[in-house]
Amino acid sequence: MSVIIFIIILSALIIVHEMGHFLVAKKFGIRVDEFGLGFPPKARTLFMWKNTPFTLNWLPFGGFVKIFGENPLEGETKENADTESFVSKNRGVQASVLAAGVFGNFLFAWALISLGFLSGLPAPVSMSLPLDNARTVITTVLPGSPAADAGLKSGDAIVSVSRDGNDFILIDKSTKLSLEEVSNFISQSFKPITFTIERGKNISEKIVAPEEGIIANKPAVGISMDIVGTAKLAPHKAIWYGFTTTSELTWLTGKAIGTFILQALGGRADLSGVTGPVGIVGMVGDVRELGFSHLLTFTALISINLAIINLLPFPALDGGRLLFVGIEAITRRSIPSLIFNTVNTIGFALLILLMILITIQDVRNIL
Repeated sequence: MSVIIFIIILSALIIVHEMGHFLVAKKFGIRVDEFGLGFPPKARTLFMWKNTPFTLNWLPFGGFVKIFGENPLEGETKENADTESFVSKNRGVQASVLAAGVFGNFLFAWALISLGFLSGLPAPVSMSLPLDNARTVITTVLPGSPAADAGLKSGDAIVSVSRDGNDFILIDKSTKLSLEEVSNFISQSFKPITFTIERGKNISEKIVAPEEGIIANKPAVGISMDIVGTAKLAPHKAIWYGFTTTSELTWLTGKAIGTFILQALGGRADLSGVTGPVGIVGMVGDVRELGFSHLLTFTALISINLAIINLLPFPALDGGRLLFVGIEAITRRSIPSLIFNTVNTIGFALLILLMILITIQDVRNIL
């Protein structure tokens, strides 16, 4: 089931991305030869819309748009290209078409998070929103930590913690314990702690033995926590907080990706924190256990990641194409099609190689 949900999520995000390219291209009179659902070989043509055939393809992963003139032919320039060709349009129009997919992913994430706030979305107390059923929730679990080894996961709600069967703290509506008090309880001793946690509709116990070294001179299990409740907002507030939350997540995600790239350029990048399709399938399974609202947020996060990664100035990505458009705008000269297509082909090959390496790492992590 997790694989099916992942395919649906990925396909929806890619189709939204490609629809952004399609709509803006048609807006500026650029011919689109095909909008494909899935990847070739083609199974059938579904219908025609805006003079473009929408096709169903056999490989059920995402989709694509075939924009006329997006990959220029040898000798083709703005001056001699067909008027419906991507190449014939000015640099501003080209940039708009290229950026439209990223914008579509941002809008989709905004819509998902807004819908979540309408139906009831988990939110930390720091957002100062009216919350129902506020409880202490694990927000992150350090990989390789005692908590991770015991099976604690991000999103688990802590019902109670106990040590030796005597010291017992109930964390529910009847008690008002601060996060500091819970942390102090954990760091009192190296003796094992029994966490009673709620994951979705299931209650279970996890025994965790604190270790030294995670926090200097203190026993710790490797988790961070927050007070999280369910925020259910009126439509106008849901849209506004959906926008601000999406913007904040975009900034934080962009910052994290930027930091990783800088570390990679300095030879200090750690690929163990990078997750590919296989790893995301496992994450989908975990998130699905937490409920539909968590799945909405997770999908929005993937959409934001897809948008930012596509903006990177790397060949074969939208950001790389935008870089070429910028160079052409500055130099007032078209990049020769041979150079353009060769660089994009090499970039695409490198992306495939990176995905293979990440997938191998995901499989090793599972094994």
